[in-house]
Amino acid sequence: MKVEYFFASYSAFAYIGNEELHRIASRHNLEIRYVPFDLRATLPAAGATPMPERSQAHKDYFFGREISRTAEYRGLEILDFIPTHHANDITLSNCLLIAADQSGADMRKLTNVMMHAHWAKDADLDDEQTLLDICAEADLDGMALMETARTADVLAQYEKNTKEAIERSVFGSPTYFLDGDMFYGQDRLEMMERAIEKPYKGRWPIRG
Repeated sequence: MKVEYFFASYSAFAYIGNEELHRIASRHNLEIRYVPFDLRATLPAAGATPMPERSQAHKDYFFGREISRTAEYRGLEILDFIPTHHANDITLSNCLLIAADQSGADMRKLTNVMMHAHWAKDADLDDEQTLLDICAEADLDGMALMETARTADVLAQYEKNTKEAIERSVFGSPTYFLDGDMFYGQDRLEMMERAIEKPYKGRWPIRG
């Protein structure tokens, strides 16, 4: 079986669920299809309220308490504030992930290192030297991957991933598809694992 993993490099909840996803994949011999996409482009396409327009109570809970609590539940180190550079451009880091995946890199290690750097060490994922350091920690040739990440082919793949996310009704990161059934959010990972051995009734998408 294959799980399709739609995520953004800077996503808090992708970070929180990342290692658990890989543990599930290892337990069940699942292939993971990595699909880094532009979360900021998919949100308005899905009809979500832009972040600046959400209430402070909503942001405090979903992007404050929920992050700290679920990180503790998963046993992860995490900042007690939104990373300083969280609003910076996310194109380069997502394209680096695409380039690494295409090269056959250990994506479990790279995704863990990159997300931990951002959410536990306050790293700037739009800074080239920071990304090179992340690659080094993941035992990868950062210079080669950086060169590939900036190519027209990788950027086109990134745009294709984003278009696919919109067409498949992805409205947040992380989103997982198991045999076409969509599970949104790291808090659905346990439900997804059950579906590996006992699929749920019904179908997705529900149309007509």
